[in-house]
Amino acid sequence: MSVRISIVGGSGYTAGEMLRLMINHPEVEIGQVVSRNYAGQPLWRLHPHLRGHDLPVFVDAESLTDADILVLAQPHGVAQKKIAYYSEIAPKIIDLSSDFRLESQIEYEKWYGVAHAAPDWLSRFVYGLPETHRKQIRNSHHVSGVGCNATATILALLPLIKHGLLIPDRPIIAEIKTGSSEGGSQVSPGSHHPVRSGSVRSYAPVGHRHTAEIQQVLGVQDLHLSLTAIEMVRGALATVHGFVNPSTSLKDLWKAYRSTYQREPFVRIVRDNHGNYRRPEPKILSGSNFADVGFDLDTSTGRVVSICAIDNLMKGSVGTAMQCVNLMCGFEETTGLEFTGLHPI
Repeated sequence: MSVRISIVGGSGYTAGEMLRLMINHPEVEIGQVVSRNYAGQPLWRLHPHLRGHDLPVFVDAESLTDADILVLAQPHGVAQKKIAYYSEIAPKIIDLSSDFRLESQIEYEKWYGVAHAAPDWLSRFVYGLPETHRKQIRNSHHVSGVGCNATATILALLPLIKHGLLIPDRPIIAEIKTGSSEGGSQVSPGSHHPVRSGSVRSYAPVGHRHTAEIQQVLGVQDLHLSLTAIEMVRGALATVHGFVNPSTSLKDLWKAYRSTYQREPFVRIVRDNHGNYRRPEPKILSGSNFADVGFDLDTSTGRVVSICAIDNLMKGSVGTAMQCVNLMCGFEETTGLEFTGLHPI
């Protein structure tokens, strides 16, 4: 019996990607897709890559009826105001926004600068990254989405943290390069093509909100993020710097990364001495749910550089959300997510 999934906030990039995955998922039925501004219009009007498929039209919010899973693809701050209502529509909810990623009301208010509208719900949501929360996701009815920058940084750091390789009193610095789709489908002065084209623009040198997710998941505090927008549509590349003990070797790093990721279906270790793609590269991950992780070590200083590339709309958002659907419903975790990415692009 198929699982019926409805989407609220159906006009954005993440909704379009979620629909693409649902079309190719053998266990999923597309339910309703809510968009107040486009009710009655065909889905392919805003998601042209879906043209030719037998799909419903957009509906308004008042027409929303029961579903097995409700995916909330709304702007940040919206879901928390209606979460009680949404819980009556569907027994299982995945919220792609940042509303329920943090466990602490205090931390949420610190990083987002506003009071949370439904603080009692924070503890009901599990952070939706299978590589760190797989067991909890399987047993949960409420799963938060993940921040794309947080995802790339967490996956870059996880082997080093898990195996205790980083020196505790040294800072961790993460520099993340992001594509324009991270800003969403709404036009802004910063996303205007003449402004964005050819640009390498530092837009969050300090204080980015995804820092809180990484600190929460990995239990590290001396962590510092800087974000740079580059001329790329899809993708995020996290380059993370930390320090290991001088006795740490490349062999030790290989052991840690392999041990951490050898059973992970969507994480690949990329560290080669030949070819054009010797370290992780977002370009070749376009449309896929893979995260490529690599590393280097400066043995003279103990500085380790861990790199993670993802497609921000997939592994950084709805691809991981579909992994969560599979886990929550008891499906094989890779179902509907086998797409390998495109090359050349």
